[in-house]
Amino acid sequence: MPAPKKYPDELRERAVRMVFEIREQTGQAPGAIARVAQQLGVHREALRSWVRQAEIDGGQRPGTSTEDAQRIAELEREVRELRRPNVLP
Repeated sequence: MPAPKKYPDELRERAVRMVFEIREQTGQAPGAIARVAQQLGVHREALRSWVRQAEIDGGQRPGTSTEDAQRIAELEREVRELRRPNVLP
């Protein structure tokens, strides 16, 4: 089971949106993540990973999208269940 989320989803979405807005206004400004993280009280590396995943989900960066990762995890659970021996009571 995954660890509980430290930051609410609304905060994550807002922080990522702010980074994208700053980048759009200033043209890929270095330090946008650090500035937004400081403003919102979020750890820089957490925000960096959220932005990276949003870029993957948006097709701007190669990688496994959130939807694909969820589907893979679901299929892996199903495989584990099917491999479990059938035990009759």
